[in-house]
Amino acid sequence: MKNKLQGYFPSYEDVIRAKNILKNIIYETPLQKNFLLSEKYKANIFLKREDLQIIRSYKIRGAYNKIKSLSHIELKKGIVCASAGNHAQGVAYSCNILKIPGKIYMPSTTPKQKVERVKMFGKEYVEIILIGDTFDSVSNEAIKYCKKNAKIFIHPFDDIKIIEGQATVGLEILQQSILDIDFIFIPIGGGGLASGIGSHFKQFSPKTKIIGVEPKGAPSMSFSLKKGKVIELKTIDKFIDGASVKKVGNLNFNICNQVLHDIKTVPEGKVCTTILDLYNLEAIVAEPAGALSIAALDFYSEKIKDKTIVCILSGGNNDITRTEEIRERSLLYEDKKHYFIVKFPQRAGALKEFVNNILGPKDDIAYFEYSKKTSKEEGPAIIGIELADKNEFSVLLGRMKKHRVHFQYLNKNPDLFRVLI
Repeated sequence: MKNKLQGYFPSYEDVIRAKNILKNIIYETPLQKNFLLSEKYKANIFLKREDLQIIRSYKIRGAYNKIKSLSHIELKKGIVCASAGNHAQGVAYSCNILKIPGKIYMPSTTPKQKVERVKMFGKEYVEIILIGDTFDSVSNEAIKYCKKNAKIFIHPFDDIKIIEGQATVGLEILQQSILDIDFIFIPIGGGGLASGIGSHFKQFSPKTKIIGVEPKGAPSMSFSLKKGKVIELKTIDKFIDGASVKKVGNLNFNICNQVLHDIKTVPEGKVCTTILDLYNLEAIVAEPAGALSIAALDFYSEKIKDKTIVCILSGGNNDITRTEEIRERSLLYEDKKHYFIVKFPQRAGALKEFVNNILGPKDDIAYFEYSKKTSKEEGPAIIGIELADKNEFSVLLGRMKKHRVHFQYLNKNPDLFRVLI
């Protein structure tokens, strides 16, 4: 469709066609008002619950729509994809339904839970290849294989059929909402979901402000938009695996460049705090990429007052083995956990004195590592202290200085921190 916006944007007919293709494959996920978030931000906040989708992610929409557009000959040859998890599940599920062979490349760092779910959805129709450390390196290997073997590559985001499938999320939201939507917050990895929903909203709800949300450690869309062209980042933080790519799609960049009102990068620690809050307060299991849009609300708290907001909760494939890391990152971000190298006098009772003189009544030693290796007067120990109130940190430091504790603070020394903790 050509319109006053530059380039291709899925038309209403395109999106309806995708919805009809998907109607017996996906769930129409609920648009739920969240009362706790609405009260916190003094706004009407709704969550589009794509974590309740059949593969616990919106990715099935684009994957199945793309695969169904292929010819019988192309399908018979078999398809290939590269994914950190959710796109792989969508492709695997599609292969199983359509009874076609698929080869799925995944980073070696992909959480085990996602790998197991790909196997579960694909059954005997898929082969999984674990290779490389990032989506981008895996994608390059998969594309090489396709070129060599004349296979069809199912791109996770840089494909118009993928974008049309993801646009059905936007179609559903506008059909479900009885209120005019002032803001919609959409997570961005490669840009497939944002370009799909964004293009639909730009055409059929033009007053809605479309906010893209990226991980601070992988701001590939933000950086590209600032530069005016697609730029590949040299390094990224892979923690938010579902939204951590070095390079966004060309189609996605062109659409997002026109439809996004703003883009916000959110610290990984803030996302972890949001994941824990969703679970503890709402019994919602959100994966890191799934919680991105909700994590961004704090940075828009003044702008969204008295407004109607939609956040895309894009996925719920969280590996329980990551819980401790999520909690750790959250505590560090919230300034409630602090690490020190403390030089203790090497005599009996030194640790007891530290506990009695330095720790507050609600402070807790959450990490302690010490080994007496020398006969020197002092010996270093690594201590992690968890505070009930972040405002107690200055009081803790005051007590350490008052009692002449020899220490080095580690939280702001990232190189040393990574080695020791």
